[in-house]
Amino acid sequence: MDEEDTPPRPAAEKPSKVPSWITLGFALGVLFVLALPRRTAPEPEARPAAVQAPAKPAGPAEAPRLSTIEAVFAAWDRYAVWSGGTTEVALWSTETKTFSECYEVMKVGENYFFRSIPSLTRPVLTHGVVNDSPLQFTETERQRYEWLHEVDKENLKAISDSVRQEAPVSPPAAYEEPKSK
Repeated sequence: MDEEDTPPRPAAEKPSKVPSWITLGFALGVLFVLALPRRTAPEPEARPAAVQAPAKPAGPAEAPRLSTIEAVFAAWDRYAVWSGGTTEVALWSTETKTFSECYEVMKVGENYFFRSIPSLTRPVLTHGVVNDSPLQFTETERQRYEWLHEVDKENLKAISDSVRQEAPVSPPAAYEEPKSK
């Protein structure tokens, strides 16, 4: 009879889905925060180890040595293009790794006189000079125009000669109709 005295159990209810959605939202929030870029803490300023004497202020660039340009030009003067006894050259500088030391060269008899200039005023020579030259040589605008004009004439002549020398096209063989039997 004991079984009859105990009240029947109520039917089991389904658990609520709200806690699982809250857990999912929390997990997504944590992942979002972890994905944010991090700020680095500012590094503390370095303390000077010892008091140092003030550095020398940077003075003007050292004047180019004329003995260097004289020696280099004497070895490479055959590539110079002269106009009225003068030309301009730029010397390769090992310090700046560019052609930054510019000179005007005057030729009087067999002697050369060098004057440093801030930059080249003539176009740089692009033909007839070896690629590994320590000097950049220049030519005047007129000399550049004349050279380009000569190159154009040579190209036009080469093209017209090649067209003329092309093998003549032989005419097609005469067409013969097949003979009927």
